[in-house]
Formats: sequence, C-alpha cells, structure tokens
Amino acid sequence: MEIDFDAIAKGMAIAVPYIAHTGIEVTEMSEGAATAALPDRPELHNHVGSQHAGALFGVAEVASGAAFVGAFAPRMGDLTPLVRGAEIAYVKVARGRVEALARLGVPAADALATLDAEGRVDFSVEVELTDPDGAVVATATVIWNVRLKDPAS
Repeated sequence: MEIDFDAIAKGMAIAVPYIAHTGIEVTEMSEGAATAALPDRPELHNHVGSQHAGALFGVAEVASGAAFVGAFAPRMGDLTPLVRGAEIAYVKVARGRVEALARLGVPAADALATLDAEGRVDFSVEVELTDPDGAVVATATVIWNVRLKDPAS
C-alpha cells in the first residue's frame, strides 16, 4: 500500500485546529521525518519583532507530530498519540520564516515492534529549527507516547 504523505500533511491542519490557527504548514513528510514551516506574521512575533518562543515551540511540536504520523501512518486509526514531554533550546533570535526538520530518534520499525509487543511505546523526535539563511535558531526534543486504542472503546 502506497502512502500519500501529501494528503496526510494537508489533513493534519484539519485534524489539529491549532496548526491552521497558527498558519504552520507541514511541507514535507516521510516515514519518520517531516518538515514544518512557521510563517513570518506579526501576530506570531514577540516584543522585539522576532518569532515568539511559543510559536517556535509550536512549529517544533507540529514537525515532531508529522514525523510521528509519517512513521505510523498505516496504523493511525488504531492509536492514541500524546506528547509526554518536550525540551527546547533557543540558540539564536529567529527572524523570518522558520523551518523545523524533525526525525524520529529510533527506527520506525523498532517503535512499531515495541508498540505491538507492549501495547504502548515512548520515543523521542529530534527537531532542528532554521531561519531563511539556514542558521539554526533552536533545537528541540519531543517525547511521544503512543498506545493502542482499547478495542472496547
């Protein structure tokens, strides 16, 4: 079965209203990796005119979610995913459109095997955020908890 990652990426903004609200766009998605873009809009800026720390965290989390969805796409109907924790380091003032590249910290096959064996799995997604010049403005690690839905529910 071929996976239509473009359709899944577009559907994320419908499934998660926050994504559309902020204007974040998932621009690329594959099995275990994704890129999301934070637009440069005044309402996303802070008091010094750069991208707000919360907006940067938001695009990192969305990119991590897209990487997760890319890895687990064929099984999404059977899963309940939630962010369990996150850490972000702000490296440089972020101006302009910011791209967040996210990659699963473990091979997708290993995460799926643990899910099948234990009914749940925790894994990290590493994210690098860059400005229009390609300079790293932040890095993040997002910890996902994924469990199988209860068949009785």
